[in-house]
Amino acid sequence: MLRLGTPAYLWRVWSRGRVEPDYRQRWWERLGFYGAAYRRGVANSRARGGMLVWVHAVSLGEARAASALVAALRLQAPGMRLLLTHGTATGLDAGKALLRPDQGDVQTWLPYDTPGAVRRFLRLHRPDVGVLMETEVWPVLQHEAARFGLPMVLANARLSEKSLRQGLRLRALLGPAVRALQAVLAQTESDAQRLRVMIDGAARPALQVCGNVKFDMTPAPVLLSLGQTWRTAALPGQGARPIVLAASTREGEEAGLIQAWKNAVLRPESRAASGSPMLVPRLWIVPRHPQRFDEVAALVQSEGLGLSRRSQWSGGLPDAQALGADVWLGDSMGEMPAYFAAAQVALLGGSFAPLGGQNLIEAAACGCPIVMGPSTFNFAEAAELSEAAGAARRVQGWPQGVAQALAWAASPAHADSVAQCVAFAQAHRGAAERMACLILRAAKAKPGV
Repeated sequence: MLRLGTPAYLWRVWSRGRVEPDYRQRWWERLGFYGAAYRRGVANSRARGGMLVWVHAVSLGEARAASALVAALRLQAPGMRLLLTHGTATGLDAGKALLRPDQGDVQTWLPYDTPGAVRRFLRLHRPDVGVLMETEVWPVLQHEAARFGLPMVLANARLSEKSLRQGLRLRALLGPAVRALQAVLAQTESDAQRLRVMIDGAARPALQVCGNVKFDMTPAPVLLSLGQTWRTAALPGQGARPIVLAASTREGEEAGLIQAWKNAVLRPESRAASGSPMLVPRLWIVPRHPQRFDEVAALVQSEGLGLSRRSQWSGGLPDAQALGADVWLGDSMGEMPAYFAAAQVALLGGSFAPLGGQNLIEAAACGCPIVMGPSTFNFAEAAELSEAAGAARRVQGWPQGVAQALAWAASPAHADSVAQCVAFAQAHRGAAERMACLILRAAKAKPGV
């Protein structure tokens, strides 16, 4: 069935390439075929010696999380080489920053989950251990890895109640794949309990709760500094406008957000209450998926709001037109820490629709308080812990979310909330080190390593 679906899969990849050209880059590698130049790179990498650790980070979020894990792996195994694979263009782009080509690191697409593609991938690279980030379990991949004697680890593993219900319907297919893992390193005890239900077999992989590696992510100081520059930017004779960030919004969320924003902020009486039209708070929208940048820009403009796009700022700084705009659109990649540093408060995208929310840990590490909607099942424990620590607050919809964000940004206690965010992020660090130790232990258990 997977082989029959290959043409449809390739057509989907090619179609995505219309908006994100990276999808069409070296597309044949998705079928396990590799050009001469890439093969030479793999051969040169192997000639250097040292353990080859394969890390699969499917998309942007997993690639960011993998940065902390890869750093911990390099500290514990300085001579290791990295094989990095992805499934999306955003993951591929973010993963480039993790590579050290001078040490033999290589990067490619994860092969499509058919026997031939997976076998060609494993025969060429011959990794010593495979690490799948968070939720990536593929039946054929696991079967072929077991045939090759390759230990596989599911790191930073999470499984929501919704995903468990879906997985149980496919237990005959996914159960053996999960049981073929050598180790499962869960984020929380709740994740571990759901994973045990999913595995439900006599021959279970070792399952340990290690925490969330996203707490170990360190925002780049240069991006934090850039965000602070954006926050204080102002027109001559005017103060800097407060910024409320809508972070990683998903399809269908922006329309409700904009209506709530217009009602709360842009009515004539709201502008008059600010004392100056230029001190009316500014909304900064950062869509999660880059292919939606133009769509969101068109939506903002159709609502009669002044718009400025980050990608059009000369020298990376807002000009006079941008400083007068009602809404900024974050249509750049790799600058999320700067967006968080610029904002007084952030609204959590993906949580105001039944989508399970997004990672809020990065916001806390950047000192940005979060207002989240009712749907956070993908990060349930992190959401609960952040709320208990004073780093986040929960509301039931966009009107309440916008009102809460504006009140929080203007509160005299805002500085205390910033400190609580940073303390919350720092208190849960250490997962990357624990996972790296267990991954390397699995690698050393492979014959010949």
